[in-house]
Amino acid sequence: MSDTYEVEFGNRTIRYELQFSERKTLGIDVHPDLRVTVTAPIGSDSDLVAEKVRKRAPWILRQQRDFSRYLPHLPLRQYVSGETHRYLGKQYRLKVMQSQTSYEVVKLLRGRLQVYAADPSDREHVGALLDGWYRKRAKVVFREGLDQWFPRFERRGIDYPELVLRVMKTRWGSCTPGSRILLNPKLVQAPKQCIHYVIVHELCHLVVHDHSAEFHALLGTVMPDWEERKRKLNAFEF
Repeated sequence: MSDTYEVEFGNRTIRYELQFSERKTLGIDVHPDLRVTVTAPIGSDSDLVAEKVRKRAPWILRQQRDFSRYLPHLPLRQYVSGETHRYLGKQYRLKVMQSQTSYEVVKLLRGRLQVYAADPSDREHVGALLDGWYRKRAKVVFREGLDQWFPRFERRGIDYPELVLRVMKTRWGSCTPGSRILLNPKLVQAPKQCIHYVIVHELCHLVVHDHSAEFHALLGTVMPDWEERKRKLNAFEF
């Protein structure tokens, strides 16, 4: 998984995702959605990477400016029947209905996400109901993943971590020295194999706190196919 950094160039701030791999040179990519990813050799110093990014700032900004001309103007979520929403990698059609009781509920039935609301026309409230459902499911799915993978780390001297849901704009997960793993609830929309990759990544960070060769060796030992899982997560459309 990548971490997010920033460099200043004039009055502009360039945010980039830094990841490490078995390569000999540093690579910088600007994506059509304006994201900047930097891939550096394992063990690279993040300050030196930042300096190289700053030197390439004119090119990065030029690429972002060119791509911005073609960005689609996507509509915001309307939370009305017919929209598609993802859960565990699959796409489900949303159906909003009038609740016939005093209870409002969200159910996943027959390939549909069904929202029973007191006022189906209140889109903001329907969105809040759906968000609450996602968070509840995320707690269950993330806990199951943590229970599945933590036994492989017990002998490495770490305690079972506290699991915290936190919305993060640029990260799927992070951890703290106090044995807390923070996961983005939106991650529950991704396939389980991608969710488990993020969980294992953070468990490895409780053992090795940086992205050194030692960290990647541990990650490869515990989850040999982590690179393929990471590629699927990065390519997944939320």
